Amino acid sequence: MLDLPNTATIAGNTVRWGRIGSGPPLVAIHGTPFSSQVWRRILPELADRRSVYYFDLVGYGASEKRAGQDVSLAVQNRALAGLFAEWQLERPDVLAHDFGGATALRAWYLDGLRYASLTIFDAVALAPWGSPFVQHVRNHEAAFAGMPDYMHRALLRAYLQTAAHKPLSEEALEIYSAPWLGPVGQPAFYRQIAQMDQRFTDEIAPLLGRLDCPVSVLWGTEDDWIPFEKGVELAGLISDRPVQPVSDAGHLVQEDRPEAIVAAVLRQIQRR
Repeated sequence: MLDLPNTATIAGNTVRWGRIGSGPPLVAIHGTPFSSQVWRRILPELADRRSVYYFDLVGYGASEKRAGQDVSLAVQNRALAGLFAEWQLERPDVLAHDFGGATALRAWYLDGLRYASLTIFDAVALAPWGSPFVQHVRNHEAAFAGMPDYMHRALLRAYLQTAAHKPLSEEALEIYSAPWLGPVGQPAFYRQIAQMDQRFTDEIAPLLGRLDCPVSVLWGTEDDWIPFEKGVELAGLISDRPVQPVSDAGHLVQEDRPEAIVAAVLRQIQRR
């Protein structure tokens, strides 16, 4: 498990974060409904080359969760900009997945953050996105938030498994479920789903273009959440290289093929 011993108050929210390694900075940004623990098998492999910063998004993982909290994509890029200021970073390498990808792109185009390189995979970036389950929760958030614990646990574990191509281990299911359990975690889980809104990616869609840093786009070929074709399209917009397919991997590449992410980041670093 990655340790998150530090706290920062960003955009009115308490955000938990950690750092390992030494060298130039690299920032890892997780997606939904996960936490920085998705990087637990990846970041230690990069720590001999980079000072790696990781954190839990607003309303996720070990970060603060509260009723009425804004945990949408609208707040996540502002939080990232605040963390860059807290860490005194100017052009770190960035590794981003899913909502973390949307956060990194929104921060680039809307907040003026700049990166030494961007490695982005299976990102929420291009419409349409949002499964029928997401739409249903948005319409019935209160009913889901008040479900009996045993029903919520079963639904949560089943939902998490759909992110991966291979069966998730019991350890992984427990790690990813833990922040979303109990009287604070369960409503927080449905809160973040209810606040998923495509308008936050539509907002930057007209701005998407080649970044002035090296960009690698990876995509799981078996991604059932966001199809591989979206990776092809995104790479064509923001990178001078085609998408890199990750075979035998679904949306949660960190579990299906963690070595592919490590290799991609190392190639990115070596190119510079």
